[in-house]
Amino acid sequence: MKRRVILLAVLALSAIAFVPKAQAQKVAFVDLQYILKNLPQYETANEQLTMVSRRWQREVDALNEEARVLQSNYQTEQIFLSEEMKQKREAEILAKEKEAMEAKRKYFGKDGELFKKREALLKPIQDEIYTVIQEIAQEKHYDVVKDRSADPSLIYISSKMDISDQVLQRLGAK
Repeated sequence: MKRRVILLAVLALSAIAFVPKAQAQKVAFVDLQYILKNLPQYETANEQLTMVSRRWQREVDALNEEARVLQSNYQTEQIFLSEEMKQKREAEILAKEKEAMEAKRKYFGKDGELFKKREALLKPIQDEIYTVIQEIAQEKHYDVVKDRSADPSLIYISSKMDISDQVLQRLGAK
């Protein structure tokens, strides 16, 4: 019986010795909205996007207004027009409406000019931010870096775990 207890104790101790120890992950947080808001180059890029977007919207609005005026004039003059002139005017109205829709799609569509412009202006800034975050994570041996602005379920994070200011400092913004 004594042998059995000793044997069980030895087996238990050796089993414990070979169990891999769980390691906690070292986690840091960044607030990408805060970082972007404090980067002058991001604000400049946003201003450029706003300006170009407004210009393109004015262009689309002007085309829509031209179509509206053509429609209004047609409504007013319709009773005086021959069938041939009615068809010609209707075709002009449809062509102008189509031109406006195509301009809107060209500028603001899924792969439109605004999307391409945003990609060209913001992607280099985002890439630079991610590179700096990776550098800090590797230097400080973080296993995970999470964006706290993208996770509304986070209620509290210790300021010791937030590396946003370090990122801004490396980017030359602070």
